[in-house]
Amino acid sequence: MNAVSSIGRSGMTAALQQLDSSAHNIANGQTANFKREVVSQRELPNGGVATTVEQTQTIAHDLAADIVKQISSTYSFQANLHTVRTQQDMMGTLINLQA
Repeated sequence: MNAVSSIGRSGMTAALQQLDSSAHNIANGQTANFKREVVSQRELPNGGVATTVEQTQTIAHDLAADIVKQISSTYSFQANLHTVRTQQDMMGTLINLQA
């Protein structure tokens, strides 16, 4: 069951990275020669995800995409948090049944 918690935590970390990156893009989008950050995710062999942050090669600002990324990352974080909490509740119930 620890794997479920680990997967949920990696998902929360990835969502936070997406939030940070899109916030960075929103805050700095009007800066001269600003290059957007893009977060790439890849699946890990034992479950969960890993992220990398890269700068795009083109100078661009896409406020709408960054706002959508903020909203979707918030929902992703909440979903992964719910997974971790459910796993903890199930483990607590299992311990109570064993006692």
